[in-house]
Amino acid sequence: MVRTLRDVCAVETNVVWHTATSLPDRTDLVAIPGGFSYGDYLRCGAIAKVSPILPAIVRHAKRGGSVLGVCNGFQILTEVGLLPGALTRNRGLRFECRDVHVKVRGEGPCTPRVGEVWRLPIAHAEGRYQASDEVLRVLDGEGRIGLVYSTPDGHVTEEANPNGSLSSIAGIYGKGDEARGTKNNIFGLMPHPERMSEAALGGADGRKLFDAVLAAV
Repeated sequence: MVRTLRDVCAVETNVVWHTATSLPDRTDLVAIPGGFSYGDYLRCGAIAKVSPILPAIVRHAKRGGSVLGVCNGFQILTEVGLLPGALTRNRGLRFECRDVHVKVRGEGPCTPRVGEVWRLPIAHAEGRYQASDEVLRVLDGEGRIGLVYSTPDGHVTEEANPNGSLSSIAGIYGKGDEARGTKNNIFGLMPHPERMSEAALGGADGRKLFDAVLAAV
């Protein structure tokens, strides 16, 4: 994540440790990476949500700052309540580590081109997105389902869904506050765009997400 933002996208990047209590001044984007925080010993993101830095991230999000959560970062955002739903054990009850395809379904700062298909890596055992029927209806109705798992040609099928996520959800936006200009400023996704952000890594589809959100902020 640091390499992608600092070296590939060439933006000023600071690493903030979990015991910190504030973000650097003039922070535009908070990126919470994957990485099995606290070993996932209790529940994915459940311990990280009470880390000292999280209140500062919540304040940043609520005043309109952009937040990106990838894999474990997505799990943390659901645990702290910035995103609805939960990430649970994969349908096959095993760790999935491979490339998948995702289709841009909802337009937003991270997903500007609806219908585009990206190839991105996944690496998770708890990536099955679940939420109530009401939450799924709201996400769909408000265009907040940013990414769905698909075939390489963009068809959304059960076979293309690597973990059993409801509605094939791979990434969602937070509700935000449109009146305050914070619509879709929070995005969580299970695939890893930072691991597919330059040709040397075998593909650069993930760079599209970073270019889009950095242009937005």
